[in-house]
Amino acid sequence: MPVVGFLNGASSHQFGHLVSAFRTGLSEAGFVEGHNVLIEYRWADGDYNRLPALAAELVNRPVTALAATGGSALAAKAASSTIPIVFITTDPVRSGLVTSLSRPEGNLTGMAFLTATMEPKRLEILEELAPAATRFAALLNPDSHLAASQTKDLLEAGRQIGRTVEILNAKSASELEAAFATLGQTRSSALLVTADPFFHSRREQIVMLAARYAIPAIYEWREIVEAGGLMSYGPSITDVYHQAGVYMGRILKGAKTTDLPILQPTKFDFVINMTTARALNLSVPSLLLARADDVIE
Repeated sequence: MPVVGFLNGASSHQFGHLVSAFRTGLSEAGFVEGHNVLIEYRWADGDYNRLPALAAELVNRPVTALAATGGSALAAKAASSTIPIVFITTDPVRSGLVTSLSRPEGNLTGMAFLTATMEPKRLEILEELAPAATRFAALLNPDSHLAASQTKDLLEAGRQIGRTVEILNAKSASELEAAFATLGQTRSSALLVTADPFFHSRREQIVMLAARYAIPAIYEWREIVEAGGLMSYGPSITDVYHQAGVYMGRILKGAKTTDLPILQPTKFDFVINMTTARALNLSVPSLLLARADDVIE
C-alpha cells in the first residue's frame, strides 16, 4: 500500500477542511485513505524550525510521495531529491523550489497560488476602503521563507500609493497579542494580514484581536472572513488542496512530476463581511461593494 507524507507548518485543528479537500482529490484518482493508501501527517504547529526534522522523519519512513505546503516544501526538497513532491505554496520560483512555473524539474510539481505576490493588490483595496488614511500596518511572520520579499513588496507598494506601511512581526499566539497591542498605539488606519499558514491557523484569534482593537483588516482567504474578518482577496484555498490531491493520485498511478505542469489559480474572490463592517461603524464604499464577488450579511 502506498504511503503519502503530508507536511504542514501550521496546526491540524484549523486545517481539517483542507485535508478533506486533499483526500477528495485523492479519491477521484481511486485512492481512499485507510483502504488503498496511507497518509502520514506531520504538523509543525507554527514552529517552522521543526520542518526539516519532520520532513526527514517522513523520508526515512519511507513514504511513496510527499505533499508539502508553504515553507514546508523547502524542507521536503532538502530532505529528498528522489521522492516525488507535490507542493502547495505561494510562489515556488521566488522561494527557490523551481526555476520555472511552466516546466517542472526534478522531483517537484504542485500548486502555485501566488497570494504573497498579491499583497500590493490588497493594499490598494485598503486604500479604497480608507482613502484619507496616510498610514497602514502589515502583519508578517518573520519565520516565513517569503517574509523578506513580502516586506519589500509592501513597502514599495506603500510608496507607490503615497502611504506609510508599518511592518508588525508575529510568529506565536503571544506575539500576535503584542503586535495588536502595538497596533492599537499607532496611527495606522487599517491592517493587512499577509499570506502565511500560521496566520490562517490562528484566524479566530486574529479576528478577535481585530475586533478588540476596532481595526479594519484584509486577509488572503475567504475562510477568515467567514470567521468574522472584514475582507479577503485571493484564490480558493480549498480548490488548491483539492487539486493537489488529484496530482498526488496521478503520481501514485505512475505519472512523473515532470509530466505535471505547475498549476496556478484562474479565479480570485473578493469577499466582504458587512456584519463586521457595521460592528466597526465602517462605511464600505459602494464601488468596493459592487466589485465584491460575495457579500456576507
